[in-house]
Amino acid sequence: MDAKVTLSFDKQIIERAKQYAESQNMSLSRLMEFLLDKITSSNYNSLEDLPVSDWVNAVAEGKATYVTKAKKRSSLKDEYKNRKK
Repeated sequence: MDAKVTLSFDKQIIERAKQYAESQNMSLSRLMEFLLDKITSSNYNSLEDLPVSDWVNAVAEGKATYVTKAKKRSSLKDEYKNRKK
């Protein structure tokens, strides 16, 4: 059963990912589903443990930055409200 999720990415990354997904005859949603399935179906202790394929390196540009600090719910609400203005 499919469920929707909202994610935010850098606009240039989204465009490159869309182009890559299209070249593979798949939607961006299915590409993300595939990647998330691969990540969560194995026992990785950290992001650095993930094997990075050549095709990931091909669509990536520069060093990836991972933000793991969670924002407080109130700050997320404020951020959402400010975007709508």
